[in-house]
Amino acid sequence: MVGNAQDRQVVLEARGITKRFPGVIANNNVSLRLYKGEVLALLGENGAGKSTLMNILYGLYAQDEGEILVNGTPMRASSPHESIQRGIGMVHQHFQLVPVMTVAENVMLGNEITRGGVFLDWRRAAKLIGEISRQYGLEVDPNALIADLPVGAQQRVEIIKALYRHADILILDEPTAVLTPQEADDLVRIMRTLVAQGTSIIFITHKLREVLEIADRIMVLRGGRVVGEALPATSSEANLAAMMVGRDVILQVDKDVARPGATVLEVRGLQVRDDRGLLAVNGVDLEVRAGEILGIAGVQGNGQTELVSAITGMRIKESGTVRVSGHDVSGSTPRQINELGVAHIPEDRQREGLVTGYELTDNAVLEFYYRQPFARGIVRDEAQIETHCERLVQEFDVRTPSTHVLASSLSGGNQQKLIVAREFNQPITLLIAAQPTRGIDVGSIEFIHSQIVKKRDEGVAVLVVSAELDEVLALSDRIAVMYHGQIVATVRNGELTREELGLLMAGGGG
Repeated sequence: MVGNAQDRQVVLEARGITKRFPGVIANNNVSLRLYKGEVLALLGENGAGKSTLMNILYGLYAQDEGEILVNGTPMRASSPHESIQRGIGMVHQHFQLVPVMTVAENVMLGNEITRGGVFLDWRRAAKLIGEISRQYGLEVDPNALIADLPVGAQQRVEIIKALYRHADILILDEPTAVLTPQEADDLVRIMRTLVAQGTSIIFITHKLREVLEIADRIMVLRGGRVVGEALPATSSEANLAAMMVGRDVILQVDKDVARPGATVLEVRGLQVRDDRGLLAVNGVDLEVRAGEILGIAGVQGNGQTELVSAITGMRIKESGTVRVSGHDVSGSTPRQINELGVAHIPEDRQREGLVTGYELTDNAVLEFYYRQPFARGIVRDEAQIETHCERLVQEFDVRTPSTHVLASSLSGGNQQKLIVAREFNQPITLLIAAQPTRGIDVGSIEFIHSQIVKKRDEGVAVLVVSAELDEVLALSDRIAVMYHGQIVATVRNGELTREELGLLMAGGGG
């Protein structure tokens, strides 16, 4: 447990917050209190209203009813600038950074330090950033380009941005959704340092283990309402999951022994370069057979992204071959590969999985809008597309007021469910799932895992890539460990312990 239990000063209070959008009440009479120097974990399903509530506190939305108090003084922020002035900072799930600018430029953006009121004072800014970094253990080079930083370092920049603006209340929205396990451990250390120095944190997450490790108190939202509070010492993952979803959740994947058939995916001698021109995949061989799940385990950044991109035709291969059901697809386009029965859940749902400016109906048929029954010749059949999208939304519990809203209006988890629904609802022989449950709640994880296993049992070959070793262990029949662009071991699930696999992922284990 972190924070000072003796100090019960209320630094932030929301009273009776209600927020309505067309067709939905996102927050319904929600109240919360945040005490000085504590971590309050906010749990809830995708679409439960967590991010809406935080966006109100941060001034991105205005509540329809209710009031907010900061250190006992009422606040109704009409912009993030006003919330920042009151000491509230927010690190969004999708970082608000400019990739072509340096760390110092991003941190100063909108709050520049100048000399003589005219010239930007880079030296003074870099010194201040360095002081903040050292004080809170946020190691980062002020002169580094954001585009060159790993995700964990980019998140540290976002935290530095908030502290640079004198935030003593910090909202972290799904802060570990895109982090490696090592980066997540580093964030926990940073949070402990922050609260020890008086910062108060609201921590939104779906990862129950993290909640039990770092939170002082837990508040659960469901359907826009507060349905309960809990303390980590008297809680378990199972009862927190049940409180979130409103029913018991099976936290273990239920599956029978695999019965593998013919080889569907065969990769030989694959070499692929990353965006910087460096060799990211170096001579990879692997195969996935019908009716089995092969999981790729590895710390993110070891070539998994480039491997998946090359297999699915989204990245040019340096050398080597990829065969799907006997067809050489080494030079094929993503559409040609999809037409061979390959479904792809991409790692980045917003850049590669959806067109966020399109309606849900368009996104539901993104890869096959030109095929029957969704088109007659060159004319789209809008009625068929509408019916198809409505069925996907219902079957996969995509929380939306309408199938005609833009995909950008959905929460991250509901965007993910829409992608999974689309990919699973086409004739497939090979499923490639990269980070399939990133940023989604335990009830949805249970459902998606069961659907992946169902596809395996129907004879589909499944390749799962996940930064979550627990997910790889739960789903896989065989596990391939990837390190520095190479497969360093392939084993049957159960042959190695979690610790032995972790050692291989770190480049050890002989």
